[in-house]
Amino acid sequence: MRNIRNSELTDRRSAAADAKKALLEAYRAAKEAAEPTQLARQAERQAVAAAREERRAGRERAKAEERERLEAEAAEREAAVTAAARAEIEAREAAEKNRISRVIEDEAARKAERDRRYANRKARQA
Repeated sequence: MRNIRNSELTDRRSAAADAKKALLEAYRAAKEAAEPTQLARQAERQAVAAAREERRAGRERAKAEERERLEAEAAEREAAVTAAARAEIEAREAAEKNRISRVIEDEAARKAERDRRYANRKARQA
C-alpha cells in the first residue's frame, strides 16, 4: 500500500536531507572501518615500491660494474696490444742495430785484413 500521508515539500526536503545525512554517515563509517586495511594496503604498496626500487638500483649497479669490467678489459687489451707493438718495434730496432754493428765489424775486419796485407807487402818490398 502506498504511503497515505500527505507529503509536503518540506517533508520531502527533510526526508532527502536525512537520506543524504544517512548516506554520508554510512560513508564515513565505512571509511573508518576500512582505514586499517587501507593503511595496510598502502604500506604493502610502499614496500612493493621500495623492493622494486631496490631491484632497479641493483640492476643499475650490476650494469655499471659490467660496463667498468668491460672497459677495464678493453684497456688491458689495448695496453697489451700497445706493449706488443712497442716490443716488436724495439726488437726490429735491436735487430737493425745488431745488423749495423755486424756490418761495421765486418768492414773493420776487412780493413784490418787489407792493412795487414798492405803492411806485409811493404815489408817484403823493403
